[in-house]
Amino acid sequence: MPFLPSARWLAPLSLAALASACSTTPSPTLAPAKPAALAGGCDSLAARLTGLPDTRITGVETVAAGTLKAGAQPVAAHCLVKGSMRERIGADGKTPYALGFEMRLPLAWNGRFLYQANGGIDGSVVPAMGAFGGGPVTSALHQGFAVISSDAGHDNRLTRGPLFGLDPQARLDYGYQAVGTLTPMAKDLVQRAYGKAPDRSYIAGCSNGGRHVMVAASRHPDMFDGFLAGAPGYNLPKAAVANIFGAQQYRKVATDPKDLGTAFTQAERQTVVRAVLERCDALDGARDGMVQDSTACQARFDLARDVPSCTGPRNGQCLTEAQKTAIAPIFRGATTRDGRPFYASFPYDTGLASPGVANWEFRAPIERDAGAVAFIFGAPPQNPAGFNGEAFALEGDIDAMLASVHATQGAYSESAMAFMTPPRPTELDAVQRRGGKLLLYHGVSDAIFSVHDTQAWYDTLDQRQGGQAARFARLFRVPGMDHCRAGPSTDQFDALTPLVRWVEEGIAPERIEASARGAGSAGEVNPDVPADWAANRSRPLCPYPKVATYRGTGSMENAASFVCR
Repeated sequence: MPFLPSARWLAPLSLAALASACSTTPSPTLAPAKPAALAGGCDSLAARLTGLPDTRITGVETVAAGTLKAGAQPVAAHCLVKGSMRERIGADGKTPYALGFEMRLPLAWNGRFLYQANGGIDGSVVPAMGAFGGGPVTSALHQGFAVISSDAGHDNRLTRGPLFGLDPQARLDYGYQAVGTLTPMAKDLVQRAYGKAPDRSYIAGCSNGGRHVMVAASRHPDMFDGFLAGAPGYNLPKAAVANIFGAQQYRKVATDPKDLGTAFTQAERQTVVRAVLERCDALDGARDGMVQDSTACQARFDLARDVPSCTGPRNGQCLTEAQKTAIAPIFRGATTRDGRPFYASFPYDTGLASPGVANWEFRAPIERDAGAVAFIFGAPPQNPAGFNGEAFALEGDIDAMLASVHATQGAYSESAMAFMTPPRPTELDAVQRRGGKLLLYHGVSDAIFSVHDTQAWYDTLDQRQGGQAARFARLFRVPGMDHCRAGPSTDQFDALTPLVRWVEEGIAPERIEASARGAGSAGEVNPDVPADWAANRSRPLCPYPKVATYRGTGSMENAASFVCR
């Protein structure tokens, strides 16, 4: 896995190499899925599931219509199947491990299968709904998919969270083997349930789930037809180290050493947002509190110049020179001691002042990233006895952490950068040739996985494909959106339906309509939506590098007034 998350992280390709590397074969359209019914309902299903290889079914039950909802829509009746694969005792001789899963099988099936890739460090089997987009308006289960959800090979209640990383096999399951092992079993289960295998198969997830998706596209291009990746942390180990780098920068100017948020208060972050809007809001033709042209904004905005410098005490309306000196390197991108960049830069965007961003910037380095780097990603892992996450994050050696995620040792035979990342992230010709499609979305204000990292991946993919990556892969940026959801954004959208239409009908998504979840909205309200927006403000999400641009007439609250250019 390369070190630099930009177009430079692959060696420059000669024109001849590019010509041979990229495929000129058009990406075919696959046949649409055909529906089927679950013969005999749930009552007779258990008997048909006996003998699944290395699998123990622990329960089959009927879930009545309306028990679950997708947004405001009731989910139809379905069967819930629970089980586990590859049960074992861990390397410590006492901790039980298994690939725990649940599958939800609609009585009226649409012929499609979806692997629901989950977030964080996995470790729990969450309901197999297949709901994606910041504020989901539908779900795969509601649409009639058969959906699987798993814990990726460990139970956090038994392993005390990240300590599963002390078990070498649990690391590999979490990284990539769970998807590769569970998917064939799930398709076999579908075959037994409906009398036929899935016609079309999809994998989807956000955050670590998005990483699972990108890893699957690289390692298992024949298992899935459609890949939906939100905020894909495909460089997750380096992103975790980069977030710790940021914490150490904030600590330099924190007025309370126990509260990193005192380094860059909510009022000060809002001051930066106002400066960003002043410089960049009108770049898309509309002064509407949103920055659509993020790329142009990064070239236009300058923290040192555009944010007032304090001439007296900090009052929330300015930043001290020391603050600017500490904060700017976080946005430029984390570096080693000798100045080598090892993770992407972050954009200045309007979501900077949202609570979600503050959580990722100030709490996550200590509460999440320290344990992940110490026990899951590092080789060898740290000794958990007496481990102090705060000291590790705020006083640890960044270069040593970075070396540890690239290292192997003894039973830890694969480095984190091997088991957590796509082996060849932009060599996706196998996906393209068979008609597979990738649809990605990423919040521009994501504070843990940078949208710039995903853009760099796409730029390199496009280079390899001779400028034709859009035939089978498209990235949609979501201005203002935090990590997977929220922020001052139009974060409510359906990305799954456009992916299915692309795979099975050949209709490429030219835009995805997204709406806000303001006060009074049906379903969960996003408190980050500004009060002066319409509660249901809508915008088109445009395929990168296109930008939603105001037509010059029409309501600024309506997506119809904007075109992708």
